[in-house]
Amino acid sequence: MVHTKFCDVFGVDYPIVQGGMQWVGCAELTAAVANAGGLGFLTALTQPTPEALVAEIDRCRELTDKPFGVNLTILPAINPPPYAEYRDAIIESGVRIVETAGANPAEHLPAFREAGVKVLHKCTSVRHAVKAQELGVDGISIDGFECAGHPGEDDIGGLVLIPAAAERISVPLIASGGFADARGLVAALALGADGINMGTRFLATREAPVHDNVKRRLVEATELDTELIFRPLRNTARVARNDVSRKVVRILDEGGQFEDVRELVAGVRGREVLSTGNLDDGVWTAGVVQGLIHDIPTVAELIDRIVIGAKGLIEGKLSEVIRK
Repeated sequence: MVHTKFCDVFGVDYPIVQGGMQWVGCAELTAAVANAGGLGFLTALTQPTPEALVAEIDRCRELTDKPFGVNLTILPAINPPPYAEYRDAIIESGVRIVETAGANPAEHLPAFREAGVKVLHKCTSVRHAVKAQELGVDGISIDGFECAGHPGEDDIGGLVLIPAAAERISVPLIASGGFADARGLVAALALGADGINMGTRFLATREAPVHDNVKRRLVEATELDTELIFRPLRNTARVARNDVSRKVVRILDEGGQFEDVRELVAGVRGREVLSTGNLDDGVWTAGVVQGLIHDIPTVAELIDRIVIGAKGLIEGKLSEVIRK
């Protein structure tokens, strides 16, 4: 099958990652990815306290005996969560893989390194990837402009961003943004990556802990059905297009400030969408890759067909274009 240096460094069978997703990265999905040979991540801040995270780690261990990790996203806030306590909870629980995202992870790397925890850092630019590598992370996940959530402010798509990063990065490199199938995995490898990260695609699986209405919307939607909010605030986020996201874009385009949309974009409203299936009650993240999502398989079915399909493409169609 498909095996890269990412698999060797992080101890998994296949170079396929389910990155951290707020409200979604829970034990059922993460364990399913691990059991299927990929690398799944619990999302630390989905849990209300470090103690709750420890319980979720224990629950994940009851569902899989394979490697999995925890995502720790570090964002500026007036009242930030106790990041150090979450970090220590991860270490004390014996988790050996962490995905960091958001701000510079330098503050937390010494503790992770001392505990033997491997760190995969997610970033949206080559310069940040190079800086993270200099800090000593074990792998880089690079987000192209196609991704859901925060794609950064450079607006560089994966077709350029991935090889540009690969030219500067020597640790395992995972490509993120726009990946859903075997074609994407093969393309990422050709561009210089060592594997792929998928968020939106894993959202449309049977094990994802979200309402079926959300999953069906991803199947029905096209690549045109996302919205870029917070552009005027230089904090761009890609979300599913709905009544609320359209309203947010309109208010900000007309000169509004964050205070004018705070209630519309409240995280609790987005969480309610995922749990109730009322799709216009808040903003929720989705990538343009939803245009490539046509069904709701199990995680195992999805990963199997990606790795089998990638092998078939490499040995079949691609080999046929080489004139001997």
